[in-house]
Amino acid sequence: MNNNDELFLGVDVGGTHLKIGLVNRSGELVSFDKEDTTPYRDDPRGFNQCFIEGVGKYLEKYPEVKKVGIGLPGLISKDRTTTLEIPAIPALNGFNLKQGLLEKYPDKKFFLENDAAAAAVGEYRYGKGNPSPNFLFITMGTGIGSALIADGQVFKGSRGNAMEMGHMMSRGNEGLERIIGRDGILRIMDRMIRAYPDLAGEDLIGKELGTHLLVDTAKKGNQVSIMVFEEVARVLGEAIVSAIRILDVTEVYFGGGISAGLEFMMPALDKTVRQFLTKYYVDDLKMEKATLENNAGTLGAAALCFLEE
Repeated sequence: MNNNDELFLGVDVGGTHLKIGLVNRSGELVSFDKEDTTPYRDDPRGFNQCFIEGVGKYLEKYPEVKKVGIGLPGLISKDRTTTLEIPAIPALNGFNLKQGLLEKYPDKKFFLENDAAAAAVGEYRYGKGNPSPNFLFITMGTGIGSALIADGQVFKGSRGNAMEMGHMMSRGNEGLERIIGRDGILRIMDRMIRAYPDLAGEDLIGKELGTHLLVDTAKKGNQVSIMVFEEVARVLGEAIVSAIRILDVTEVYFGGGISAGLEFMMPALDKTVRQFLTKYYVDDLKMEKATLENNAGTLGAAALCFLEE
Protein backbone atom coordinates (compact mmCIF):
# COMPACT_ATOMS: atom_id res chain seq x y z
CA MET A 1 0.00 0.00 0.00
CA ASN A 2 1.46 3.38 -0.91
CA ASN A 3 1.11 6.34 1.41
CA ASN A 4 -1.87 7.80 -0.47
CA ASP A 5 -3.86 4.58 -0.05
CA GLU A 6 -3.37 4.55 3.73
CA LEU A 7 -6.58 4.11 5.73
CA PHE A 8 -7.29 5.34 9.25
CA LEU A 9 -9.90 4.50 11.84
CA GLY A 10 -11.84 7.39 13.39
CA VAL A 11 -13.76 6.52 16.57
CA ASP A 12 -16.32 9.08 17.77
CA VAL A 13 -17.28 8.14 21.34
CA GLY A 14 -20.80 9.00 22.49
CA GLY A 15 -22.70 8.17 25.66
CA THR A 16 -24.28 5.01 24.21
CA HIS A 17 -22.52 4.34 20.89
CA LEU A 18 -19.20 4.35 19.09
CA LYS A 19 -19.36 5.75 15.57
CA ILE A 20 -16.49 4.21 13.65
CA GLY A 21 -15.33 5.48 10.28
CA LEU A 22 -12.75 4.01 7.94
CA VAL A 23 -11.24 7.11 6.35
CA ASN A 24 -8.61 7.73 3.67
CA ARG A 25 -6.11 10.57 3.41
CA SER A 26 -8.50 12.66 1.33
CA GLY A 27 -11.15 12.59 4.05
CA GLU A 28 -13.48 10.17 2.29
CA LEU A 29 -15.53 7.90 4.51
CA VAL A 30 -14.78 4.49 3.00
CA SER A 31 -16.90 2.57 5.49
CA PHE A 32 -19.01 3.38 8.56
CA ASP A 33 -20.05 1.29 11.56
CA LYS A 34 -22.00 1.97 14.74
CA GLU A 35 -21.31 0.00 17.90
CA ASP A 36 -23.76 -0.05 20.82
CA THR A 37 -21.84 0.35 24.08
CA THR A 38 -24.87 0.01 26.39
CA PRO A 39 -24.11 -3.69 27.08
CA TYR A 40 -20.57 -2.75 28.20
CA ARG A 41 -22.00 -1.17 31.35
CA ASP A 42 -23.30 -4.46 32.75
CA ASP A 43 -20.54 -6.72 31.45
CA PRO A 44 -18.54 -8.46 34.22
CA ARG A 45 -15.28 -7.64 32.39
CA GLY A 46 -16.00 -3.95 33.04
CA PHE A 47 -16.75 -1.10 30.66
CA ASN A 48 -13.13 -0.20 29.96
CA GLN A 49 -12.07 -3.69 28.92
CA CYS A 50 -15.18 -4.01 26.75
CA PHE A 51 -14.38 -0.66 25.16
CA ILE A 52 -10.84 -1.78 24.28
CA GLU A 53 -12.14 -5.05 22.83
CA GLY A 54 -14.86 -3.14 20.96
CA VAL A 55 -12.19 -1.07 19.20
CA GLY A 56 -10.29 -4.31 18.56
CA LYS A 57 -13.27 -5.77 16.72
CA TYR A 58 -12.81 -3.11 14.04
CA LEU A 59 -9.04 -3.50 13.96
CA GLU A 60 -9.71 -7.14 13.07
CA LYS A 61 -12.31 -6.10 10.50
CA TYR A 62 -9.88 -3.62 8.90
CA PRO A 63 -6.42 -5.22 9.39
CA GLU A 64 -4.76 -2.69 7.05
CA VAL A 65 -5.35 0.10 9.61
CA LYS A 66 -2.23 1.12 11.55
CA LYS A 67 -3.46 4.37 13.18
CA VAL A 68 -6.61 5.02 15.18
CA GLY A 69 -7.97 8.40 16.31
CA ILE A 70 -10.48 8.56 19.18
CA GLY A 71 -12.64 11.57 20.04
CA LEU A 72 -13.88 11.57 23.65
CA PRO A 73 -16.72 13.62 25.20
CA GLY A 74 -14.90 15.18 28.15
CA LEU A 75 -11.61 16.07 29.78
CA ILE A 76 -8.41 14.15 29.03
CA SER A 77 -4.81 14.44 30.24
CA LYS A 78 -2.46 16.85 28.49
CA ASP A 79 -0.33 13.96 27.22
CA ARG A 80 -3.55 12.54 25.69
CA THR A 81 -3.28 9.14 27.37
CA THR A 82 -5.79 9.23 30.23
CA THR A 83 -9.50 10.06 30.30
CA LEU A 84 -10.08 12.34 33.31
CA GLU A 85 -13.76 13.34 33.38
CA ILE A 86 -16.16 11.80 30.85
CA PRO A 87 -19.62 12.73 32.21
CA ALA A 88 -21.52 10.42 29.85
CA ILE A 89 -19.27 7.44 30.71
CA PRO A 90 -18.07 7.74 34.32
CA ALA A 91 -16.36 4.32 34.12
CA LEU A 92 -13.69 5.92 31.92
CA ASN A 93 -12.79 8.59 34.51
CA GLY A 94 -9.13 8.33 35.46
CA PHE A 95 -8.41 5.43 33.08
CA ASN A 96 -5.19 5.28 31.02
CA LEU A 97 -7.03 4.35 27.84
CA LYS A 98 -4.03 4.74 25.54
CA GLN A 99 -1.94 2.36 27.63
CA GLY A 100 -4.81 -0.16 27.74
CA LEU A 101 -5.15 -0.05 23.97
CA LEU A 102 -1.39 -0.34 23.34
CA GLU A 103 -1.08 -3.31 25.70
CA LYS A 104 -3.75 -5.13 23.70
CA TYR A 105 -2.69 -3.90 20.24
CA PRO A 106 1.04 -3.01 20.44
CA ASP A 107 1.51 -2.79 16.66
CA LYS A 108 -1.05 0.05 16.30
CA LYS A 109 -0.86 3.79 17.04
CA PHE A 110 -3.62 5.55 18.98
CA PHE A 111 -4.40 9.28 19.13
CA LEU A 112 -6.83 10.56 21.78
CA GLU A 113 -8.50 13.96 21.85
CA ASN A 114 -11.54 15.78 23.19
CA ASP A 115 -14.40 15.36 20.70
CA ALA A 116 -14.90 19.07 19.97
CA ALA A 117 -11.15 19.47 19.41
CA ALA A 118 -11.19 16.39 17.16
CA ALA A 119 -14.00 17.92 15.08
CA ALA A 120 -11.94 21.12 14.79
CA VAL A 121 -8.91 19.12 13.61
CA GLY A 122 -11.17 17.42 11.06
CA GLU A 123 -12.39 20.78 9.77
CA TYR A 124 -8.78 22.00 9.55
CA ARG A 125 -7.60 18.92 7.67
CA TYR A 126 -10.64 18.13 5.52
CA GLY A 127 -12.92 21.21 5.63
CA LYS A 128 -14.19 22.60 2.33
CA GLY A 129 -13.92 26.17 3.68
CA ASN A 130 -10.12 25.89 3.74
CA PRO A 131 -9.70 27.24 7.30
CA SER A 132 -6.56 29.12 8.22
CA PRO A 133 -4.23 27.66 10.93
CA ASN A 134 -5.98 29.88 13.52
CA PHE A 135 -9.70 29.58 14.18
CA LEU A 136 -12.34 29.05 16.85
CA PHE A 137 -14.59 26.01 16.46
CA ILE A 138 -17.93 25.82 18.28
CA THR A 139 -20.11 22.73 18.24
CA MET A 140 -23.77 23.06 19.22
CA GLY A 141 -25.61 19.88 20.08
CA THR A 142 -26.76 18.35 23.35
CA GLY A 143 -24.16 20.62 24.91
CA ILE A 144 -21.84 23.37 23.70
CA GLY A 145 -18.30 22.32 22.88
CA SER A 146 -15.45 24.39 21.53
CA ALA A 147 -11.83 24.25 20.49
CA LEU A 148 -9.14 26.61 19.28
CA ILE A 149 -6.80 25.68 16.46
CA ALA A 150 -3.73 27.86 16.99
CA ASP A 151 -0.89 27.71 14.46
CA GLY A 152 -2.37 24.47 13.14
CA GLN A 153 -2.46 22.72 16.52
CA VAL A 154 -5.11 22.14 19.19
CA PHE A 155 -4.64 24.76 21.92
CA LYS A 156 -4.58 22.70 25.12
CA GLY A 157 -3.93 25.22 27.89
CA SER A 158 -1.68 24.56 30.87
CA ARG A 159 -3.23 21.21 31.88
CA GLY A 160 -4.72 20.02 28.61
CA ASN A 161 -8.35 21.09 28.64
CA ALA A 162 -8.59 24.68 27.47
CA MET A 163 -11.54 26.16 25.57
CA GLU A 164 -14.57 24.80 27.45
CA MET A 165 -16.75 27.66 26.19
CA GLY A 166 -19.91 25.76 27.12
CA HIS A 167 -19.11 26.48 30.75
CA MET A 168 -18.46 30.21 30.35
CA MET A 169 -20.77 32.17 32.63
CA SER A 170 -23.48 34.00 30.75
CA ARG A 171 -26.58 36.05 31.55
CA GLY A 172 -25.78 36.24 35.24
CA ASN A 173 -24.90 33.01 36.97
CA GLU A 174 -25.59 30.30 34.39
CA GLY A 175 -23.24 28.52 32.02
CA LEU A 176 -23.63 28.96 28.28
CA GLU A 177 -24.43 25.27 27.83
CA ARG A 178 -27.34 25.42 30.25
CA ILE A 179 -28.83 28.45 28.46
CA ILE A 180 -28.39 27.34 24.84
CA GLY A 181 -27.51 23.66 24.97
CA ARG A 182 -30.31 21.44 23.64
CA ASP A 183 -32.39 21.55 26.84
CA GLY A 184 -31.94 25.30 27.15
CA ILE A 185 -33.08 25.86 23.57
CA LEU A 186 -36.19 23.75 24.19
CA ARG A 187 -36.95 25.84 27.29
CA ILE A 188 -36.71 29.00 25.17
CA MET A 189 -38.89 27.35 22.53
CA ASP A 190 -41.56 26.41 25.09
CA ARG A 191 -41.54 29.94 26.53
CA MET A 192 -41.88 31.54 23.09
CA ILE A 193 -44.76 29.24 22.07
CA ARG A 194 -46.65 30.17 25.26
CA ALA A 195 -45.96 33.87 24.72
CA TYR A 196 -46.97 33.91 21.04
CA PRO A 197 -49.51 31.10 20.46
CA ASP A 198 -51.00 32.79 17.39
CA LEU A 199 -47.61 33.03 15.69
CA ALA A 200 -46.63 29.50 16.80
CA GLY A 201 -49.72 28.00 15.15
CA GLU A 202 -50.30 24.35 14.40
CA ASP A 203 -46.66 23.90 13.36
CA LEU A 204 -45.63 24.05 17.03
CA ILE A 205 -48.58 23.94 19.42
CA GLY A 206 -49.15 20.45 20.81
CA LYS A 207 -46.04 19.04 19.10
CA GLU A 208 -43.22 17.25 20.89
CA LEU A 209 -40.51 19.88 21.06
CA GLY A 210 -37.15 19.04 19.54
CA THR A 211 -34.34 20.72 17.65
CA HIS A 212 -35.30 19.03 14.36
CA LEU A 213 -38.80 20.49 14.71
CA LEU A 214 -37.26 23.90 15.44
CA VAL A 215 -35.07 23.82 12.32
CA ASP A 216 -37.82 22.44 10.07
CA THR A 217 -40.41 25.01 11.17
CA ALA A 218 -37.92 27.88 10.87
CA LYS A 219 -37.28 26.78 7.29
CA LYS A 220 -41.05 26.99 6.70
CA GLY A 221 -40.94 30.57 7.97
CA ASN A 222 -42.52 30.06 11.42
CA GLN A 223 -41.98 33.35 13.25
CA VAL A 224 -41.71 31.80 16.73
CA SER A 225 -39.01 29.35 15.61
CA ILE A 226 -37.09 32.21 14.01
CA MET A 227 -37.41 34.23 17.25
CA VAL A 228 -36.01 31.26 19.20
CA PHE A 229 -32.95 31.18 16.94
CA GLU A 230 -32.57 34.96 17.35
CA GLU A 231 -32.48 34.64 21.14
CA VAL A 232 -29.99 31.76 20.95
CA ALA A 233 -27.85 33.87 18.60
CA ARG A 234 -27.78 36.84 20.98
CA VAL A 235 -26.58 34.66 23.87
CA LEU A 236 -24.03 32.90 21.68
CA GLY A 237 -22.94 36.19 20.13
CA GLU A 238 -22.10 37.70 23.52
CA ALA A 239 -19.94 34.65 24.34
CA ILE A 240 -18.20 34.92 20.97
CA VAL A 241 -17.47 38.61 21.63
CA SER A 242 -15.64 37.61 24.82
CA ALA A 243 -13.80 34.77 23.09
CA ILE A 244 -12.67 36.97 20.19
CA ARG A 245 -11.41 39.66 22.58
CA ILE A 246 -9.33 37.04 24.39
CA LEU A 247 -8.16 34.93 21.43
CA ASP A 248 -7.98 37.57 18.66
CA VAL A 249 -9.20 35.10 16.01
CA THR A 250 -10.78 36.16 12.71
CA GLU A 251 -12.47 32.85 11.84
CA VAL A 252 -15.28 31.06 13.71
CA TYR A 253 -16.80 27.78 12.49
CA PHE A 254 -20.00 26.23 13.83
CA GLY A 255 -20.71 22.50 13.90
CA GLY A 256 -23.16 20.17 15.64
CA GLY A 257 -26.85 19.51 15.06
CA ILE A 258 -28.07 23.00 16.00
CA SER A 259 -25.81 24.52 13.35
CA ALA A 260 -28.39 23.28 10.82
CA GLY A 261 -30.28 26.44 11.84
CA LEU A 262 -27.27 28.76 11.53
CA GLU A 263 -28.88 30.74 8.69
CA PHE A 264 -31.60 31.83 11.16
CA MET A 265 -29.02 32.76 13.81
CA MET A 266 -26.67 34.64 11.53
CA PRO A 267 -28.42 38.06 11.39
CA ALA A 268 -28.69 38.38 15.22
CA LEU A 269 -25.24 36.81 15.68
CA ASP A 270 -23.66 39.26 13.28
CA LYS A 271 -25.52 42.21 14.83
CA THR A 272 -24.45 41.26 18.38
CA VAL A 273 -20.82 40.76 17.43
CA ARG A 274 -20.67 44.05 15.51
CA GLN A 275 -22.43 45.88 18.35
CA PHE A 276 -19.78 44.94 20.90
CA LEU A 277 -16.56 44.61 18.91
CA THR A 278 -14.50 47.40 17.38
CA LYS A 279 -13.52 47.77 13.75
CA TYR A 280 -10.19 45.99 14.34
CA TYR A 281 -11.98 42.74 15.23
CA VAL A 282 -14.87 42.77 12.76
CA ASP A 283 -13.18 43.97 9.56
CA ASP A 284 -11.81 40.52 8.69
CA LEU A 285 -14.18 38.42 10.78
CA LYS A 286 -15.56 35.27 9.13
CA MET A 287 -18.32 33.26 10.84
CA GLU A 288 -19.43 30.18 8.92
CA LYS A 289 -21.01 26.76 9.22
CA ALA A 290 -18.48 23.94 9.43
CA THR A 291 -18.52 21.71 6.37
CA LEU A 292 -18.14 18.13 7.66
CA GLU A 293 -21.67 18.06 9.12
CA ASN A 294 -22.86 14.58 10.21
CA ASN A 295 -19.43 13.02 9.65
CA ALA A 296 -17.53 15.59 11.74
CA GLY A 297 -17.04 13.18 14.67
CA THR A 298 -15.58 10.26 12.76
CA LEU A 299 -13.64 12.34 10.21
CA GLY A 300 -12.29 14.52 13.03
CA ALA A 301 -11.18 11.49 15.01
CA ALA A 302 -9.45 10.06 11.93
CA ALA A 303 -7.76 13.42 11.28
CA LEU A 304 -6.01 13.10 14.67
CA CYS A 305 -3.78 10.51 13.03
CA PHE A 306 -2.07 13.31 11.06
CA LEU A 307 -1.10 15.42 14.07
CA GLU A 308 2.39 13.93 14.31
CA GLU A 309 3.18 14.59 10.64
